[in-house]
Amino acid sequence: MRQHVEQRHVTIADPLGSASMGTTVTTSLHSDVADSGSAAAVLPLHRSMRTISGSKSEDHLITTESGRRIYTKGRPPWYDREGKILKQPYVIGICGGSASGKTTVARRIIERLEMPWVTVLSMDSFYKVLTEGQHHLASKSEYNFDHPQAFDFDLMCETVRRLREGKNVEVPVYDFTTHRRDKQSKLMYGADVLIFEGILAFYNKELVDLMDMKVFVDTDPDTRLARRLERDIQDRGRDLKGVLTQYLRFVKPAFDTFIAPAMKIADIIVPRGGENEVAIDLIVKQVKTQLAERGYDASKNPYSQRAGMVQKDLPLQLPRTLTVVSQTPQVRGLHTFIRNRSTPRDEFNFYSNRLMRILIENAMNFMPFQDATVTTPTMEKFVGKRNTAQICGVTIMRAGETMEHALRAVVKDCKMGKILIQTNEKTMEPELFYLRLPKNIHQYKVLLMDATVATGFFAVLFATV
Repeated sequence: MRQHVEQRHVTIADPLGSASMGTTVTTSLHSDVADSGSAAAVLPLHRSMRTISGSKSEDHLITTESGRRIYTKGRPPWYDREGKILKQPYVIGICGGSASGKTTVARRIIERLEMPWVTVLSMDSFYKVLTEGQHHLASKSEYNFDHPQAFDFDLMCETVRRLREGKNVEVPVYDFTTHRRDKQSKLMYGADVLIFEGILAFYNKELVDLMDMKVFVDTDPDTRLARRLERDIQDRGRDLKGVLTQYLRFVKPAFDTFIAPAMKIADIIVPRGGENEVAIDLIVKQVKTQLAERGYDASKNPYSQRAGMVQKDLPLQLPRTLTVVSQTPQVRGLHTFIRNRSTPRDEFNFYSNRLMRILIENAMNFMPFQDATVTTPTMEKFVGKRNTAQICGVTIMRAGETMEHALRAVVKDCKMGKILIQTNEKTMEPELFYLRLPKNIHQYKVLLMDATVATGFFAVLFATV
């Protein structure tokens, strides 16, 4: 095991509680409980089938027991005009034995933070791709999933580092029933608070160095075994004998060898997991203090961020990088129809599409071309130009979708992507809710399309994602 510098930690015991009775059923942090509509719903008693890893970014809404809504997607922009991150995210690492209640602790922290933008990353997403021989062992419960060699720590560190920088990442999804990674990964974004949880969260020193707070969940071994039996049999389709064999052969030795020693580097040790209200409150107070020191202010004027990006250092003239379509008589004529309040709807659509096509054709002039020689029907040589770039279009929903037809009419077989940015009615800030882009988009020349532009704030947000 890697050596860590020993740190002082705090163990918080709940004075109101006794030994854990193991009645709490851990639930997936991203379970959709919005349909209950009642604060009286007892979330710990609700179990949803969880056969895949828990870093599920598509389930962007978490409803707490108090009815508060927390979003893991759709957050305000986290970069300024110069592309610098506005505030450093706070990273909380949660470690503990299998079925110790790490997810429950994470949920309790989120509920008390009262912050709408969080990202929760599970170590379960980073199991290595198994070979055929390892698959055969896993099917017989003879593969050690609790050993450090079972995890891809390089990908894990890179993912946490990018989230810490506010960048988007593609997180693998691991299927526990087939022991394979799902073909579709999950897109996640940085947030004000990033919670990373896993059984070996403190094993890798490079990963530990990325954490601002380290929390160890200490739960009675009998309680952990009972929870693991229930989870693996009911949710993952395992049999009793296989679960017990795997526990005695792999899980318990791994806890004694790799997990338990990590308690010495924890900042806070939480006995009995999510039931320990005193420890949860202490963690939340510390996180709020650190966020305040980093510039997070929940009472800050909600208009200040947008105003700062729009008004800061406004140029006296348009930048050279901005190109406006030449105001030819044809373009002026199209604008005459479009701007006329009396223009019928069908004519408005027709002339708008014509203008959009002119815009796309002008944009094509900025694409890279190279000389190309072809033979004409009269057997003469003609030296022309041929586009050398792969082109894709990305529409800012919903207005930008009106330009898709014009792009497809100009660029044959053009790949398309979409991004949904909506303005929060309360804060008047743009928030990212949906993003679907072609794979390897960095290899493309991207045409970002929006039918209306006021401040350009949405385009700035897209460019920094």
